[in-house]
Amino acid sequence: MQTEARVGMAAATMDGGGGAAAAAARRYATQPQPQKQQAQPQLQHHQLGTVPHLLAGGVAGAVSKTCTAPLARLTILFQVQGMHSDVATMRNTSIWREASRVVCEEGFRAFWKGNLVTIAHRLPYSSISFYAYERYKNLLHMLPGLEKNGGFGADVGVRLLGGGLSGITAASMTYPLDLVRTRLAAQTNTAYYRGISHALYAICRDEGVRGLYKGLGATLLGVGPSIAVSFSVYETLRSHWQIERPYDSPVLISLACGSLSGIASSTFTFPLDLVRRRMQLEGAAGRARVYQTGLFGTFGHIVRTEGFRGLYRGILPEYCKVVPGVGIVFMTYEMLKAILTGLEPDD
Repeated sequence: MQTEARVGMAAATMDGGGGAAAAAARRYATQPQPQKQQAQPQLQHHQLGTVPHLLAGGVAGAVSKTCTAPLARLTILFQVQGMHSDVATMRNTSIWREASRVVCEEGFRAFWKGNLVTIAHRLPYSSISFYAYERYKNLLHMLPGLEKNGGFGADVGVRLLGGGLSGITAASMTYPLDLVRTRLAAQTNTAYYRGISHALYAICRDEGVRGLYKGLGATLLGVGPSIAVSFSVYETLRSHWQIERPYDSPVLISLACGSLSGIASSTFTFPLDLVRRRMQLEGAAGRARVYQTGLFGTFGHIVRTEGFRGLYRGILPEYCKVVPGVGIVFMTYEMLKAILTGLEPDD
């Protein structure tokens, strides 16, 4: 079903590489398969309903996030370096050195700090994205030039606009969980926040309800570019690949194109993601504010104090989690889809 493929892209592309992974899995699940596969039993062509689709996508995303959580936490730890530390002392850090520090000082389980709230964030985010996408799509089809029979250009426009709007809606409604995840993951030796509920209470107590939405502007600003880059790179690579090598496995094509589109999207939007993380930590645990001039002032402050490379602090572990994230989401989604398809009653 084409709608499911579009919603998969729109619901997932906010998380960079993880978004590309889910997009690849859902697109493959809805692609026409080669002739030799069409002769298989009719049961395998039975489409999932909305609820099983959301369940499969949510569980696949949770499994992928859990498996790549150590790399995700390392990314956050690198991103926030320099806020309250001497930047010069951070120049010689590496993934291996930071990982060793986490194990020695915090224990191996510390790699999964904040993962529970990440999992709790996935299902409402995906559900809201799926529902909002359908509503926005129907509204956009009512606009002149974007009707259902408006042709390929109108269809692409509806997908991009609907994806962007649904991403903004879902990100806004679930943003407090994303902020809590960052604060839990950024804690090292001293734990100010003792869990999800305590973090929500402490933030409201110390910073007011508005404190739950610090960095929201950077998040919303990155939705459009993230979806546009991921969508365009994936579709361009997939189309070119299918023309040049039409007999290659659709699984290989989806995995490769999903990985590359995730890397491209992460590269393009990583500075915004870094600024978002730092703004989320402003005033955390009673610390003094570092950035006083808003989103663009934060960009300028980072460039002045850390150089242009400071905007890409932590990009290497981000790259490292893209390919395994694609594979894990792809395999988990397909496995759950097969199980749930077998459980659904025949019409």
